[in-house]
Amino acid sequence: MFTTLQPLVLASTSPRRRAYFADLGLDFTVCAADIDEQAREGEEPEPFVLRLAGEKAVAVRHLYPSSWVVAADTVVCIDGRLLGKPQDADEAVEMLMTLSGREHHVLTGFCVTCEKEDILVRRAVDSSVRFAAFGREVARAYAETGEPLDKAGAYGIQGKGAFLVERISGSYSNIVGMPLHEVLEVLLERRVVVPGRRRG
Repeated sequence: MFTTLQPLVLASTSPRRRAYFADLGLDFTVCAADIDEQAREGEEPEPFVLRLAGEKAVAVRHLYPSSWVVAADTVVCIDGRLLGKPQDADEAVEMLMTLSGREHHVLTGFCVTCEKEDILVRRAVDSSVRFAAFGREVARAYAETGEPLDKAGAYGIQGKGAFLVERISGSYSNIVGMPLHEVLEVLLERRVVVPGRRRG
């Protein structure tokens, strides 16, 4: 679907982000960034995801100075509280019960940068999700599948967790963890990728 014209690095080991890039036909290298992903005291959700995406991208950019690096970070937010990845099934259940029957926001900050070109673009995308109401037994049964343990907010909308969702507003791919329209917009604008497959 797209041709990659310039070297591209995805600074993430997320299988969902990798699958999105692969589905678009992009040629890319994967390199995980090793950074501290804890929120600072009093840090608001949008500045938090923008900071982490930027730190991930810059950490990897030095290893690939001629490449374009894409990094992203996603959080779930409700009542001003950040919900990252749960530490265990018990914490997953508590997160799920907090979300049950309520609307929450999913924010993804992303960063596209190239050291050689001296360019760094950071943006945040916000989507809202409303969960159906469910009981603790349902939350526990879902948590025991193991799926929530590597997901912000303890659920995967693209997996088993889809049954929890009553409705969404905004970008679906953002909720999964990579706002594709917005990321592609930057890559197309910088001619890192172009539409169509290369001939020959």
